[in-house]
Amino acid sequence: DFRRSASRNPEAPAVYYFTTVLSYRVIDESSDALAAALQDFGLQKGDRIIVDLQNVPQFLIATYAAWKLGVIVVPVNPMYKEQELSYFCIDSGAKLFLVLDEIADALDLSFLDKTAVEKLVTTSALDFLAPDEERPDMLQGTSKIPIKGALDLLTLIEDYKGKSVEGPYLSPDDVAYLTYTSGTTGPPKGAMNTHGNIAFNARVYEAMQRISKDDVVLGMAPLFHVTGEVAHLAIAALAGLPLILYYRFDAGETIRLIERWRATVTVASITAYIAVMNHPDIRSRDLSSFIKAYSGGAPVSEALVGQFEDLTGLYIYNVYGMTETNSPSHIVPWGKRAPVDPESGALSVGVPVPNCVMRIVDLEEGSTDLDPGEVGEIVDSGPIVIPGYWRKPEETEHAIRDGWLYTGDVGKMDADGWFYLVDRKKDMIVASGYKVWPRDVEDVIYQHPAVKETAVVGVPDPYRGETVKAFVALKEGMEGSITPAEIISFCKSRMA
Repeated sequence: DFRRSASRNPEAPAVYYFTTVLSYRVIDESSDALAAALQDFGLQKGDRIIVDLQNVPQFLIATYAAWKLGVIVVPVNPMYKEQELSYFCIDSGAKLFLVLDEIADALDLSFLDKTAVEKLVTTSALDFLAPDEERPDMLQGTSKIPIKGALDLLTLIEDYKGKSVEGPYLSPDDVAYLTYTSGTTGPPKGAMNTHGNIAFNARVYEAMQRISKDDVVLGMAPLFHVTGEVAHLAIAALAGLPLILYYRFDAGETIRLIERWRATVTVASITAYIAVMNHPDIRSRDLSSFIKAYSGGAPVSEALVGQFEDLTGLYIYNVYGMTETNSPSHIVPWGKRAPVDPESGALSVGVPVPNCVMRIVDLEEGSTDLDPGEVGEIVDSGPIVIPGYWRKPEETEHAIRDGWLYTGDVGKMDADGWFYLVDRKKDMIVASGYKVWPRDVEDVIYQHPAVKETAVVGVPDPYRGETVKAFVALKEGMEGSITPAEIISFCKSRMA
Protein backbone atom coordinates (compact mmCIF):
# COMPACT_ATOMS: atom_id res chain seq x y z
CA ASP A 1 0.00 0.00 0.00
CA PHE A 2 2.83 2.41 0.83
CA ARG A 3 4.66 1.64 -2.43
CA ARG A 4 1.48 2.23 -4.42
CA SER A 5 0.78 5.53 -2.65
CA ALA A 6 4.40 6.66 -3.12
CA SER A 7 4.43 5.83 -6.83
CA ARG A 8 1.00 7.34 -7.48
CA ASN A 9 1.81 10.75 -5.99
CA PRO A 10 5.46 10.94 -4.87
CA GLU A 11 5.42 14.65 -4.01
CA ALA A 12 2.33 14.39 -1.80
CA PRO A 13 3.00 15.02 1.90
CA ALA A 14 3.56 11.77 3.81
CA VAL A 15 4.52 13.32 7.15
CA TYR A 16 3.97 16.65 8.83
CA TYR A 17 6.63 16.63 11.56
CA PHE A 18 5.79 19.66 13.64
CA THR A 19 5.93 22.19 10.77
CA THR A 20 8.31 20.27 8.48
CA VAL A 21 6.83 18.52 5.43
CA LEU A 22 8.27 15.20 4.22
CA SER A 23 6.95 13.83 0.92
CA TYR A 24 6.18 10.23 0.02
CA ARG A 25 9.24 10.35 -2.23
CA VAL A 26 11.53 11.29 0.67
CA ILE A 27 10.15 8.55 2.92
CA ASP A 28 10.30 6.01 0.07
CA GLU A 29 13.87 6.84 -0.97
CA SER A 30 15.10 7.02 2.63
CA SER A 31 13.60 3.62 3.40
CA ASP A 32 15.08 2.19 0.19
CA ALA A 33 18.52 3.34 1.30
CA LEU A 34 18.08 1.99 4.81
CA ALA A 35 16.85 -1.34 3.44
CA ALA A 36 20.05 -1.59 1.37
CA ALA A 37 22.09 -0.89 4.50
CA LEU A 38 20.21 -3.56 6.46
CA GLN A 39 20.87 -6.03 3.67
CA ASP A 40 24.59 -5.22 3.81
CA PHE A 41 24.47 -5.92 7.54
CA GLY A 42 23.34 -9.44 6.70
CA LEU A 43 19.69 -9.10 7.62
CA GLN A 44 17.24 -11.12 5.58
CA LYS A 45 13.60 -12.10 5.45
CA GLY A 46 12.28 -13.21 8.84
CA ASP A 47 14.99 -11.48 10.91
CA ARG A 48 13.93 -8.99 13.58
CA ILE A 49 14.96 -5.42 14.45
CA ILE A 50 14.10 -3.45 17.61
CA VAL A 51 12.69 0.04 17.01
CA ASP A 52 12.90 2.18 20.16
CA LEU A 53 11.58 5.55 18.96
CA GLN A 54 9.07 8.25 19.76
CA ASN A 55 6.62 9.44 17.09
CA VAL A 56 9.27 10.65 14.65
CA PRO A 57 9.55 10.19 10.84
CA GLN A 58 12.33 7.64 11.39
CA PHE A 59 9.70 5.21 12.68
CA LEU A 60 8.08 5.10 9.25
CA ILE A 61 11.42 4.95 7.45
CA ALA A 62 12.64 2.04 9.59
CA THR A 63 9.35 0.17 9.27
CA TYR A 64 9.19 0.43 5.48
CA ALA A 65 12.91 -0.39 5.15
CA ALA A 66 12.43 -3.54 7.20
CA TRP A 67 9.37 -4.63 5.24
CA LYS A 68 11.10 -4.03 1.91
CA LEU A 69 13.59 -6.66 3.07
CA GLY A 70 10.99 -8.93 4.67
CA VAL A 71 12.34 -8.13 8.15
CA ILE A 72 10.03 -8.07 11.18
CA VAL A 73 9.74 -4.84 13.22
CA VAL A 74 9.72 -5.10 17.02
CA PRO A 75 8.46 -1.72 18.30
CA VAL A 76 9.09 -1.00 21.99
CA ASN A 77 8.01 1.68 24.43
CA PRO A 78 10.67 4.44 24.70
CA MET A 79 10.12 4.45 28.47
CA TYR A 80 11.50 0.92 28.86
CA LYS A 81 14.75 0.44 30.77
CA GLU A 82 17.57 -2.10 30.45
CA GLN A 83 15.84 -5.08 32.07
CA GLU A 84 12.73 -4.80 29.90
CA LEU A 85 14.68 -4.09 26.73
CA SER A 86 16.97 -7.04 27.40
CA TYR A 87 13.92 -9.32 27.64
CA PHE A 88 12.51 -8.09 24.32
CA CYS A 89 15.88 -8.38 22.57
CA ILE A 90 16.47 -11.92 23.81
CA ASP A 91 12.90 -13.14 23.29
CA SER A 92 12.68 -11.75 19.74
CA GLY A 93 16.27 -12.63 18.79
CA ALA A 94 16.60 -9.17 17.19
CA LYS A 95 19.84 -8.50 15.30
CA LEU A 96 19.66 -4.70 15.18
CA PHE A 97 18.66 -2.08 17.75
CA LEU A 98 17.49 1.31 16.43
CA VAL A 99 17.07 3.90 19.17
CA LEU A 100 16.84 7.63 19.73
CA ASP A 101 20.22 8.96 20.85
CA GLU A 102 18.76 10.59 23.96
CA ILE A 103 17.28 7.24 25.04
CA ALA A 104 20.56 5.42 24.34
CA ASP A 105 22.47 8.05 26.32
CA ALA A 106 20.37 7.29 29.41
CA LEU A 107 20.88 3.50 29.16
CA ASP A 108 23.71 1.18 30.16
CA LEU A 109 24.03 -0.37 26.71
CA SER A 110 26.15 -3.25 28.00
CA PHE A 111 22.88 -5.21 28.30
CA LEU A 112 23.10 -5.68 24.51
CA ASP A 113 26.20 -7.86 24.97
CA LYS A 114 24.01 -10.73 26.20
CA THR A 115 21.61 -10.52 23.26
CA ALA A 116 21.75 -11.38 19.56
CA VAL A 117 21.97 -7.69 18.61
CA GLU A 118 24.88 -7.12 16.23
CA LYS A 119 24.32 -3.50 15.21
CA LEU A 120 23.35 -0.43 17.22
CA VAL A 121 21.92 2.47 15.19
CA THR A 122 20.96 5.83 16.68
CA THR A 123 19.01 8.79 15.41
CA SER A 124 17.93 12.18 16.75
CA ALA A 125 14.52 13.75 17.18
CA LEU A 126 16.05 16.75 15.39
CA ASP A 127 17.18 14.84 12.29
CA PHE A 128 14.20 15.51 10.04
CA LEU A 129 13.35 19.01 11.14
CA ALA A 130 13.87 21.59 8.42
CA PRO A 131 17.08 23.59 9.08
CA ASP A 132 15.19 26.88 9.19
CA GLU A 133 12.36 25.59 11.37
CA GLU A 134 11.91 27.13 14.78
CA ARG A 135 12.53 24.38 17.28
CA PRO A 136 9.31 23.14 18.94
CA ASP A 137 8.93 23.76 22.66
CA MET A 138 9.24 20.09 23.62
CA LEU A 139 12.56 19.80 21.75
CA GLN A 140 14.10 23.01 23.10
CA GLY A 141 16.58 21.15 25.31
CA THR A 142 17.36 18.46 22.73
CA SER A 143 20.71 18.13 20.96
CA LYS A 144 22.23 15.40 18.82
CA ILE A 145 24.25 13.04 21.02
CA PRO A 146 27.04 10.81 19.68
CA ILE A 147 26.77 7.28 21.10
CA LYS A 148 29.91 5.17 21.33
CA GLY A 149 29.80 2.14 19.06
CA ALA A 150 26.63 3.26 17.29
CA LEU A 151 26.01 3.95 13.61
CA ASP A 152 24.12 7.11 12.70
CA LEU A 153 20.86 6.60 10.80
CA LEU A 154 21.12 9.77 8.69
CA THR A 155 24.69 8.83 7.70
CA LEU A 156 23.54 5.36 6.65
CA ILE A 157 20.73 6.82 4.55
CA GLU A 158 23.19 9.22 2.89
CA ASP A 159 25.81 6.49 2.31
CA TYR A 160 23.26 4.22 0.62
CA LYS A 161 21.39 6.95 -1.21
CA GLY A 162 20.02 5.76 -4.54
CA LYS A 163 20.32 2.08 -3.61
CA SER A 164 17.44 -0.29 -3.00
CA VAL A 165 16.78 -3.99 -2.49
CA GLU A 166 14.95 -6.60 -4.46
CA GLY A 167 12.63 -7.45 -1.61
CA PRO A 168 11.29 -10.97 -1.18
CA TYR A 169 7.65 -11.64 -1.91
CA LEU A 170 5.62 -11.02 1.22
CA SER A 171 2.45 -13.02 1.76
CA PRO A 172 -0.43 -11.94 4.02
CA ASP A 173 0.73 -14.63 6.48
CA ASP A 174 4.21 -13.12 6.92
CA VAL A 175 4.76 -11.32 10.21
CA ALA A 176 4.98 -7.50 10.02
CA TYR A 177 5.35 -6.66 13.71
CA LEU A 178 6.07 -8.44 16.94
CA THR A 179 4.10 -6.21 19.28
CA TYR A 180 4.73 -7.15 22.89
CA THR A 181 1.69 -7.28 25.12
CA SER A 182 0.60 -8.92 28.33
CA GLY A 183 -2.33 -10.03 26.23
CA THR A 184 -5.09 -11.96 27.92
CA THR A 185 -2.82 -12.98 30.78
CA GLY A 186 0.77 -13.34 31.99
CA PRO A 187 4.14 -11.77 31.10
CA PRO A 188 4.74 -9.88 27.83
CA LYS A 189 4.44 -11.96 24.67
CA GLY A 190 5.22 -11.02 21.09
CA ALA A 191 1.92 -10.87 19.22
CA MET A 192 2.61 -11.86 15.62
CA ASN A 193 0.79 -9.12 13.72
CA THR A 194 0.86 -10.27 10.11
CA HIS A 195 0.85 -8.15 6.98
CA GLY A 196 -2.60 -9.56 6.25
CA ASN A 197 -3.86 -8.57 9.70
CA ILE A 198 -2.54 -5.03 9.37
CA ALA A 199 -3.77 -4.50 5.80
CA PHE A 200 -7.23 -5.85 6.63
CA ASN A 201 -7.77 -3.58 9.61
CA ALA A 202 -6.41 -0.56 7.73
CA ARG A 203 -9.22 -1.20 5.26
CA VAL A 204 -11.65 -1.56 8.16
CA TYR A 205 -10.72 1.92 9.35
CA GLU A 206 -10.93 3.23 5.79
CA ALA A 207 -14.49 1.94 5.45
CA MET A 208 -15.83 2.57 8.96
CA GLN A 209 -14.34 6.07 9.26
CA ARG A 210 -15.31 7.00 5.66
CA ILE A 211 -11.71 7.92 4.86
CA SER A 212 -11.27 10.08 1.75
CA LYS A 213 -8.37 11.69 -0.11
CA ASP A 214 -9.01 14.89 1.87
CA ASP A 215 -8.35 13.37 5.29
CA VAL A 216 -5.31 14.23 7.40
CA VAL A 217 -4.35 11.71 10.09
CA LEU A 218 -3.38 13.04 13.52
CA GLY A 219 -0.77 10.82 15.20
CA MET A 220 -2.00 11.09 18.79
CA ALA A 221 -1.34 7.45 19.71
CA PRO A 222 2.23 6.15 20.05
CA LEU A 223 3.46 4.37 16.93
CA PHE A 224 4.90 1.53 19.05
CA HIS A 225 1.31 0.68 20.07
CA VAL A 226 -1.03 -1.31 17.82
CA THR A 227 -3.32 1.74 17.54
CA GLY A 228 -0.49 3.81 16.09
CA GLU A 229 0.65 0.95 13.89
CA VAL A 230 -2.77 0.49 12.26
CA ALA A 231 -4.93 3.59 12.84
CA HIS A 232 -2.09 5.99 12.01
CA LEU A 233 0.76 4.46 9.99
CA ALA A 234 -1.16 1.82 8.02
CA ILE A 235 -4.26 3.87 7.20
CA ALA A 236 -2.12 6.80 6.02
CA ALA A 237 -0.09 4.48 3.78
CA LEU A 238 -3.21 2.76 2.42
CA ALA A 239 -5.02 5.97 1.50
CA GLY A 240 -1.93 8.05 0.63
CA LEU A 241 -2.68 10.56 3.37
CA PRO A 242 -0.38 12.81 5.41
CA LEU A 243 0.36 11.76 8.99
CA ILE A 244 0.97 14.45 11.61
CA LEU A 245 3.79 13.49 14.01
CA TYR A 246 5.08 15.47 16.96
CA TYR A 247 7.50 13.34 18.95
CA ARG A 248 5.15 12.44 21.82
CA PHE A 249 1.69 13.40 22.97
CA ASP A 250 1.27 16.89 24.37
CA ALA A 251 -2.17 18.46 24.67
CA GLY A 252 -1.10 21.95 23.64
CA GLU A 253 0.92 20.71 20.66
CA THR A 254 -2.00 18.50 19.62
CA ILE A 255 -4.37 21.46 19.52
CA ARG A 256 -1.82 23.66 17.72
CA LEU A 257 -1.13 21.09 15.00
CA ILE A 258 -4.80 20.24 14.45
CA GLU A 259 -5.24 23.90 13.52
CA ARG A 260 -1.92 24.16 11.60
CA TRP A 261 -2.39 21.12 9.37
CA ARG A 262 -6.22 20.90 9.41
CA ALA A 263 -6.25 17.42 10.91
CA THR A 264 -9.47 15.49 10.35
CA VAL A 265 -9.21 12.05 11.96
CA THR A 266 -7.51 10.15 14.78
CA VAL A 267 -7.82 7.29 17.24
CA ALA A 268 -6.50 8.00 20.73
CA SER A 269 -6.97 7.03 24.36
CA ILE A 270 -9.70 8.73 26.34
CA THR A 271 -6.95 10.03 28.65
CA ALA A 272 -5.53 12.03 25.74
CA TYR A 273 -8.94 13.53 24.99
CA ILE A 274 -9.34 14.48 28.66
CA ALA A 275 -5.99 16.29 28.51
CA VAL A 276 -7.03 18.13 25.33
CA MET A 277 -10.42 19.02 26.82
CA ASN A 278 -8.77 20.53 29.91
CA HIS A 279 -6.11 22.53 28.03
CA PRO A 280 -6.69 26.32 28.02
CA ASP A 281 -6.08 26.59 24.24
CA ILE A 282 -9.11 24.43 23.45
CA ARG A 283 -11.35 27.53 23.30
CA SER A 284 -9.05 29.74 21.23
CA ARG A 285 -7.90 27.43 18.40
CA ASP A 286 -9.82 26.68 15.21
CA LEU A 287 -10.46 22.95 15.35
CA SER A 288 -13.28 22.93 12.80
CA SER A 289 -11.43 20.53 10.47
CA PHE A 290 -11.28 17.84 13.17
CA ILE A 291 -14.47 15.84 12.69
CA LYS A 292 -13.56 12.15 13.21
CA ALA A 293 -12.47 11.54 16.80
CA TYR A 294 -12.27 7.90 17.84
CA SER A 295 -11.20 6.49 21.19
CA GLY A 296 -9.92 3.03 22.07
CA GLY A 297 -7.72 1.27 24.59
CA ALA A 298 -9.95 1.75 27.63
CA PRO A 299 -13.68 1.98 28.37
CA VAL A 300 -15.16 5.37 27.58
CA SER A 301 -17.73 6.94 29.89
CA GLU A 302 -20.88 8.43 28.37
CA ALA A 303 -20.43 11.37 30.76
CA LEU A 304 -16.96 12.12 29.34
CA VAL A 305 -18.19 11.87 25.76
CA GLY A 306 -20.96 14.31 26.64
CA GLN A 307 -18.57 16.76 28.29
CA PHE A 308 -16.22 16.69 25.29
CA GLU A 309 -19.09 17.23 22.86
CA ASP A 310 -20.53 20.10 24.93
CA LEU A 311 -17.14 21.84 24.87
CA THR A 312 -16.00 21.14 21.30
CA GLY A 313 -19.09 20.04 19.40
CA LEU A 314 -17.18 16.84 18.57
CA TYR A 315 -18.64 13.41 19.28
CA ILE A 316 -16.11 10.75 20.32
CA TYR A 317 -16.70 7.42 18.58
CA ASN A 318 -15.84 4.23 20.42
CA VAL A 319 -13.37 1.63 19.15
CA TYR A 320 -12.63 -1.63 20.92
CA GLY A 321 -9.86 -4.10 20.17
CA MET A 322 -6.61 -5.62 21.35
CA THR A 323 -3.07 -6.07 20.11
CA GLU A 324 -4.17 -9.61 19.23
CA THR A 325 -6.94 -8.24 16.98
CA ASN A 326 -4.69 -5.64 15.35
CA SER A 327 -6.65 -2.71 16.80
CA PRO A 328 -10.37 -2.69 15.95
CA SER A 329 -12.57 -5.70 16.53
CA HIS A 330 -15.59 -3.51 17.25
CA ILE A 331 -16.24 0.06 16.17
CA VAL A 332 -18.99 2.66 16.12
CA PRO A 333 -19.48 3.46 12.43
CA TRP A 334 -19.00 7.05 11.30
CA GLY A 335 -22.29 8.93 11.54
CA LYS A 336 -23.81 6.60 14.15
CA ARG A 337 -24.12 7.35 17.85
CA ALA A 338 -23.36 4.51 20.23
CA PRO A 339 -26.36 3.35 22.23
CA VAL A 340 -26.24 3.24 26.03
CA ASP A 341 -26.99 0.04 27.92
CA PRO A 342 -30.12 0.83 29.97
CA GLU A 343 -29.11 -1.63 32.69
CA SER A 344 -25.54 -0.50 33.39
CA GLY A 345 -25.34 2.89 31.70
CA ALA A 346 -22.33 1.69 29.69
CA LEU A 347 -21.69 3.21 26.28
CA SER A 348 -21.51 0.63 23.49
CA VAL A 349 -18.05 -0.13 22.10
CA GLY A 350 -19.58 -0.67 18.68
CA VAL A 351 -20.51 -3.46 16.32
CA PRO A 352 -18.19 -6.20 15.02
CA VAL A 353 -15.96 -5.11 12.14
CA PRO A 354 -16.83 -6.50 8.68
CA ASN A 355 -16.10 -10.15 7.82
CA CYS A 356 -15.58 -11.10 11.47
CA VAL A 357 -17.73 -13.06 13.92
CA MET A 358 -17.88 -12.28 17.64
CA ARG A 359 -19.53 -14.26 20.43
CA ILE A 360 -20.36 -13.89 24.12
CA VAL A 361 -19.60 -17.14 25.98
CA ASP A 362 -19.95 -18.29 29.58
CA LEU A 363 -17.21 -17.15 31.97
CA GLU A 364 -16.58 -20.55 33.52
CA GLU A 365 -15.88 -22.90 30.59
CA GLY A 366 -16.03 -20.55 27.61
CA SER A 367 -17.96 -23.12 25.62
CA THR A 368 -21.60 -21.99 25.77
CA ASP A 369 -22.94 -19.12 23.68
CA LEU A 370 -25.02 -16.72 25.75
CA ASP A 371 -28.21 -14.95 24.73
CA PRO A 372 -28.40 -11.19 24.04
CA GLY A 373 -28.23 -9.27 27.30
CA GLU A 374 -26.29 -11.95 29.17
CA VAL A 375 -22.82 -11.13 30.49
CA GLY A 376 -19.88 -13.34 29.48
CA GLU A 377 -16.45 -13.36 27.84
CA ILE A 378 -16.01 -11.75 24.42
CA VAL A 379 -14.41 -14.09 21.86
CA ASP A 380 -13.40 -12.96 18.37
CA SER A 381 -12.67 -14.61 15.04
CA GLY A 382 -11.79 -13.52 11.53
CA PRO A 383 -8.89 -11.99 9.58
CA ILE A 384 -8.19 -9.55 12.45
CA VAL A 385 -6.92 -12.29 14.80
CA ILE A 386 -3.17 -12.97 15.03
CA PRO A 387 -1.94 -16.51 14.33
CA GLY A 388 -0.32 -16.62 17.77
CA TYR A 389 2.46 -15.44 20.06
CA TRP A 390 6.12 -15.55 19.05
CA ARG A 391 7.63 -18.90 20.06
CA LYS A 392 5.03 -19.44 22.80
CA PRO A 393 2.83 -22.33 21.67
CA GLU A 394 1.27 -22.91 25.10
CA GLU A 395 0.25 -19.27 25.46
CA THR A 396 -1.10 -19.34 21.90
CA GLU A 397 -3.14 -22.46 22.62
CA HIS A 398 -4.59 -20.89 25.76
CA ALA A 399 -5.67 -17.64 24.06
CA ILE A 400 -6.61 -18.84 20.56
CA ARG A 401 -8.75 -21.97 20.33
CA ASP A 402 -9.90 -23.24 16.95
CA GLY A 403 -9.44 -19.75 15.51
CA TRP A 404 -11.34 -18.01 18.32
CA LEU A 405 -9.47 -15.43 20.40
CA TYR A 406 -10.54 -15.53 24.05
CA THR A 407 -10.08 -11.88 24.95
CA GLY A 408 -10.37 -12.04 28.72
CA ASP A 409 -12.79 -9.11 28.45
CA VAL A 410 -16.27 -9.37 29.90
CA GLY A 411 -19.19 -7.89 28.02
CA LYS A 412 -22.56 -8.43 26.47
CA MET A 413 -24.40 -7.95 23.19
CA ASP A 414 -27.87 -6.48 22.76
CA ALA A 415 -30.53 -7.76 20.40
CA ASP A 416 -29.38 -5.34 17.67
CA GLY A 417 -25.77 -6.56 17.68
CA TRP A 418 -24.21 -3.69 19.68
CA PHE A 419 -21.53 -4.81 22.13
CA TYR A 420 -20.94 -3.43 25.62
CA LEU A 421 -17.72 -3.86 27.56
CA VAL A 422 -18.16 -4.62 31.25
CA ASP A 423 -14.53 -5.12 32.32
CA ARG A 424 -11.55 -7.48 32.33
CA LYS A 425 -12.16 -10.92 33.84
CA LYS A 426 -9.13 -10.46 36.08
CA ASP A 427 -10.30 -6.98 37.23
CA MET A 428 -13.56 -8.20 38.71
CA ILE A 429 -13.91 -7.31 42.41
CA VAL A 430 -15.72 -9.79 44.63
CA ALA A 431 -17.02 -7.86 47.66
CA SER A 432 -18.98 -9.94 50.18
CA GLY A 433 -19.69 -12.41 47.38
CA TYR A 434 -21.05 -9.75 45.03
CA LYS A 435 -19.38 -9.15 41.67
CA VAL A 436 -18.37 -5.52 41.15
CA TRP A 437 -16.95 -4.31 37.85
CA PRO A 438 -14.55 -1.33 38.20
CA ARG A 439 -15.74 0.41 35.06
CA ASP A 440 -19.36 0.49 36.37
CA VAL A 441 -18.12 2.47 39.37
CA GLU A 442 -15.89 4.66 37.19
CA ASP A 443 -18.83 5.54 34.94
CA VAL A 444 -20.75 6.84 37.96
CA ILE A 445 -17.81 8.82 39.36
CA TYR A 446 -17.26 10.47 35.96
CA GLN A 447 -20.75 11.96 36.25
CA HIS A 448 -19.52 14.19 39.10
CA PRO A 449 -18.82 17.65 37.60
CA ALA A 450 -15.55 18.10 39.55
CA VAL A 451 -13.92 14.84 38.40
CA LYS A 452 -11.21 14.94 35.75
CA GLU A 453 -10.10 11.28 35.86
CA THR A 454 -10.72 8.21 37.98
CA ALA A 455 -9.52 4.62 38.27
CA VAL A 456 -11.19 1.96 40.42
CA VAL A 457 -9.49 -1.13 41.83
CA GLY A 458 -10.18 -3.89 44.32
CA VAL A 459 -8.24 -3.92 47.60
CA PRO A 460 -8.11 -6.57 50.36
CA ASP A 461 -10.70 -6.16 53.10
CA PRO A 462 -10.75 -8.31 56.29
CA TYR A 463 -14.55 -8.44 56.38
CA ARG A 464 -15.71 -8.29 52.74
CA GLY A 465 -12.72 -10.17 51.26
CA GLU A 466 -12.31 -7.35 48.76
CA THR A 467 -13.68 -3.85 48.71
CA VAL A 468 -13.77 -1.04 46.18
CA LYS A 469 -11.20 1.77 46.12
CA ALA A 470 -11.35 4.75 43.78
CA PHE A 471 -8.48 7.04 42.83
CA VAL A 472 -9.84 10.41 41.73
CA ALA A 473 -8.15 13.40 40.07
CA LEU A 474 -10.12 16.63 40.20
CA LYS A 475 -10.39 19.28 37.52
CA GLU A 476 -8.10 22.28 37.75
CA GLY A 477 -9.30 24.72 40.37
CA MET A 478 -11.39 22.09 42.18
CA GLU A 479 -8.57 20.71 44.32
CA GLY A 480 -9.40 20.95 48.01
CA SER A 481 -13.05 21.80 47.37
CA ILE A 482 -14.29 18.21 47.13
CA THR A 483 -13.77 15.60 49.87
CA PRO A 484 -13.66 11.82 49.56
CA ALA A 485 -16.85 11.68 51.60
CA GLU A 486 -18.64 13.79 48.98
CA ILE A 487 -17.57 11.46 46.19
CA ILE A 488 -18.71 8.44 48.22
CA SER A 489 -22.05 10.10 48.96
CA PHE A 490 -22.45 10.93 45.26
CA CYS A 491 -21.87 7.25 44.41
CA LYS A 492 -24.23 5.96 47.13
CA SER A 493 -27.08 7.92 45.63
CA ARG A 494 -26.49 6.42 42.18
CA MET A 495 -25.56 2.76 42.60
CA ALA A 496 -26.04 -0.26 44.83
